[in-house]
Amino acid sequence: MDLLFSHWLYAAFTLIIIITMIFRKGVVLPTLIGTFLVGWVYKGNIVDGFTSIFQANLVAATELFNIFLIITFMMALLHSLRDIGADQKMVQPIQKVMINGHVSFFVLIAVTYVISLFFWPTPAVPLICALLVPAAVRSGLPIMTAAVGVALAGQGMALSSDYIIQVAPSISAASAGLDTSIVADKAFILSLITGGIAIFLAYFMYRKGIRSKNHPDSELELQAIQEEEDMQKRESTIKNFTFWSKLFAILVPLTLTAVVVYMIYTKLAYGRTGGLEGGDGAAFIGGVAVILLVLSTIAFGRQHALDYVSNHITNGFMFAFKVMGPVIPIAGFFFLGSNEFSGKILGIEESPPAFLFDLVESAQQFIPQSALFAGISLLIIGIITGLDGSGFSGLPLTGALAATLETNGMDASTLAAIGQMGAVWTGGGAIIAWSSLIAIAGFCGVSVMELVRKNFIPVIIGLVASTLIAVFFL
Repeated sequence: MDLLFSHWLYAAFTLIIIITMIFRKGVVLPTLIGTFLVGWVYKGNIVDGFTSIFQANLVAATELFNIFLIITFMMALLHSLRDIGADQKMVQPIQKVMINGHVSFFVLIAVTYVISLFFWPTPAVPLICALLVPAAVRSGLPIMTAAVGVALAGQGMALSSDYIIQVAPSISAASAGLDTSIVADKAFILSLITGGIAIFLAYFMYRKGIRSKNHPDSELELQAIQEEEDMQKRESTIKNFTFWSKLFAILVPLTLTAVVVYMIYTKLAYGRTGGLEGGDGAAFIGGVAVILLVLSTIAFGRQHALDYVSNHITNGFMFAFKVMGPVIPIAGFFFLGSNEFSGKILGIEESPPAFLFDLVESAQQFIPQSALFAGISLLIIGIITGLDGSGFSGLPLTGALAATLETNGMDASTLAAIGQMGAVWTGGGAIIAWSSLIAIAGFCGVSVMELVRKNFIPVIIGLVASTLIAVFFL
């Protein structure tokens, strides 16, 4: 295959982006410049270079906008539940189950995992740390161990699969030219393997520190995180919504559970061709969230429901763009590497270039045709891309590489899921201090560097183990 100068230019900027991620710097700037120069050089016209930047971002935004919507509606629903205090009511019964530190560790993990699947871990952290962590600490669980459990379950296991909202698998699948549901299923399996191993190792390593119930050291730890005045202010604000808070504390979990059960039923009954999953599943969950949002805002203030809904959706969009905004130009650059999208970006209808695919194909003779090599490579690249502290910004790269490194023993969907594990477990907030792990450390009043140190060994062992299982069994 004859490579053009534009191919080498694309390769150079891909390398620059990876190096930039290693140094924990933002990669939006090099992706924008790279898109401009590759478009200019390939088309031979500087005007086409300018238009390629806009088109690349437009194509990426079009492909990923459903992600923005589902994030928006789920965040809006969570905010509306906070207005009436239903978020507190949903977790209060769980406090009674925390009879000792050992039980509390796994209860905390289970609840964090479930809530994070539906609302993402970052918005869920304040709720969990304010209501469940103090109860776990009083039962004898050291606050650092509690922080470890929250991080592994939420920022790690739940976010790495993102099986309900499906932001991560959607990006991975779009970049690899695959169906979202296929990548989501494999990422879900790998996330459970990685998380199960990491959680078991963490418990085994730190179980000796678990104390008896109501130990004096527990009260000392709680003094650093309790905010009684703020909680009292909030309780006085929502005291007029006791009935509605109880109602929605029951209605929302039951409804979302019913949605998941129905999606599983359609998947088992109709298979991949007729199941309600992927984009249709996300649309179903988003629509249900909107109806619940409407009902909860009406309960909060019937005469002002229109304003409340608008405000919550606006705030949801702001959160979605804050989280996903930088991913758009990054995805645009790596979409340019696939002929599935490059034609739209460059305005070419016939035989569009596939810069990344062409580069890998030309180097195939130098790349070992080994499933193990491909799997480990995607894991390492995913971990490197996660060093920027985002977790999602590297998914366009790992997804695109998954399609190019596919071997006889390893399909692209499995490779994309492996890369997703490396990127999200690293950058999503499990093993680097400059990520959302800071939020967990802050709410729990512990050192973020110490939290990283305690998470690191269990997570790395879990990632390596899940990759090996994927290579030989998936």
